[in-house]
Amino acid sequence: MKIKLSRLLRFATFAGLALLATQTALAETNVVAPAAPTSDERIAALEAYINNTDPGKALTGVAGPGHNAWMMTSAALVLFMTLPGLALFYGGLVRTKNVLSVLAQCLGIAGLVTILWWAFGYSLVFGKNFDSPFLGGSEFFFFKGVESATNTDYAYWVSHNVFAIYQLMFAIITPALIVGAIAERLKFSALMIFVTIWMFVVYFPLAHMIWGVTGYMNGVWNAGAAIKAIDFAGGTVVHMSSGWSALILCLILGPRLGFGKTPMPPHSLVLCMVGTGMLWVGWYGFNAGSAAAADGVAANAFTTTTLATAVASFTWAALEYFTRGKASVLGFCSGAVAGLVVVTPACGFITSTSSVWVGLLAGAIPFLACTKLKGWLKYDDALDTFGVHAVGGTLGALLTGIFATTSVNGNLNTNLKAIVGHSLWLEQLKAMGLTVILSVGATVIIAYVLKATIGLRPEVDDERTGLDLTDHGEEGYIYEAKS
Repeated sequence: MKIKLSRLLRFATFAGLALLATQTALAETNVVAPAAPTSDERIAALEAYINNTDPGKALTGVAGPGHNAWMMTSAALVLFMTLPGLALFYGGLVRTKNVLSVLAQCLGIAGLVTILWWAFGYSLVFGKNFDSPFLGGSEFFFFKGVESATNTDYAYWVSHNVFAIYQLMFAIITPALIVGAIAERLKFSALMIFVTIWMFVVYFPLAHMIWGVTGYMNGVWNAGAAIKAIDFAGGTVVHMSSGWSALILCLILGPRLGFGKTPMPPHSLVLCMVGTGMLWVGWYGFNAGSAAAADGVAANAFTTTTLATAVASFTWAALEYFTRGKASVLGFCSGAVAGLVVVTPACGFITSTSSVWVGLLAGAIPFLACTKLKGWLKYDDALDTFGVHAVGGTLGALLTGIFATTSVNGNLNTNLKAIVGHSLWLEQLKAMGLTVILSVGATVIIAYVLKATIGLRPEVDDERTGLDLTDHGEEGYIYEAKS
């Protein structure tokens, strides 16, 4: 009886499994496979690729090779702006004993910010699961899910990982710009800690507010933005934040030893000129790349960047000639950088003619800030970070609101059609004010905390010796063998 019962149980088990398998097979055969895209849908997707618009279901998540190639090139160009462009530009303007300290600061910031960006920064800026206007989310921490498929919140045809690396380059150069104001008198260790805190308190929130899809000031793409501002490539996010922070930090640090008494001319205008050229070339990735595609908007940004930069460089040197009798190489370089800074927030929104006016103002107003305002107020902004980047970035943000037009960038019609050409400049003023408040307030707190704990400046004897030796144990130039 027990044997018969056992056989019956086994038979029932096998029968049940067979029935389950049959039902599963029938269910699988009843699942309707998604229909393949039609020929019309495929052609529409190709047209979308050309026009940088939504590909629809035919090519969803597929990166476009041309757009992707341009964005990878642009990422390399923006890194080229910092390494070696900014490093050489700043390095040539300091004294011989501090040239390596500037190079080390740029290299150190590049490594540090890359780690922060990978771990938290990218997600805090371009994530969205916090559903916050001030910070993005946690979904991309440690680059989770940041792969070669597209993230259509930001680019239809660019791989998510390429977009993330492109934006990393902006995060690197922004704190590196601060170096110019505090050159020759800030400890390397203090700078690294300052930058770490500053990125979380200033850059990440500000970048999300301006560029994040849920951002507080993203007027182009967030219909619910409280401040409907625009910033094509970083006038507020990059230049205003770094420039205003640089001013506060240099005031808290105090002037260099001997400032106003001992001559402190640039040790190599040749390096400065080389660095300027690299910055100009790299800036095409910065500005035209901010279109996130190889399209007509990128072409416009490329054109306006060229015109504004050339006009500003010539204007600055011309003002030198008329006021001092000579046009200097440093003047040409400073004017070029000022032009690049001022046109940055506007380049993808303005016409070529407007960019010429931008260039004229970029050559004149930062010139007055660097040659007159600095002397009147007697602050030691060593390499004119405030005069060029804060003043220039602020000017550029305002001019963007005045000159932006929907005829250049149709994306302005999405949420801003009613105010472009009318009251957009008022929204720009609001964004400028919030940027200044955040940058200045955070820098004051961070700087005073570090000053009270680890100290900001090297010892007096170390500063006199130079930061190359005291911070890094190296010399930039050895003219003869030492026994």
